Amino acid sequence: MGRIGKPHGVRGDLFVSFTSDVEQRHRVGAQLWLDPNGKGEPLVIVTSRSQKDRFVVHFEGIDDRNDAERLTNKFLFAEPIEDEDALWVHEMIGSRVIDAQGHSWGVCTGILQNPAHDILEIEGGILVPMPFVHSCDGDTTVIHPPDGLREALLGE
Repeated sequence: MGRIGKPHGVRGDLFVSFTSDVEQRHRVGAQLWLDPNGKGEPLVIVTSRSQKDRFVVHFEGIDDRNDAERLTNKFLFAEPIEDEDALWVHEMIGSRVIDAQGHSWGVCTGILQNPAHDILEIEGGILVPMPFVHSCDGDTTVIHPPDGLREALLGE
């Protein structure tokens, strides 16, 4: 979900790099955990503001630099969000990729981060921009690429 960076100032604020672009993950009141299983007390966001490519966050009960330094370089986890329209990386990786016509493109081997948008990586080195990904149910990822992309990428 994210990683806590170094402290910002002396009042317990921290730089946080979020890996999720879901706004509710970094808004005031959001609950995050240091444990991937959600055990222990949650860290509750009291204030959060964007600063370049990360956020300056103040967690409830972390009120000085010493407290903040103990959290430096810790990973943050959150409960899953129920969203039928969301595309989840963990579901896409390993799924069968087909286009709207039912043609198989192979198996998704990864998601590459790119400044413009993420890219779906398919076995054999095929790269499909995420705007062409329509849906994923965990077993099958459906893409809607423009005409000619398949032929251009696969040399057909």
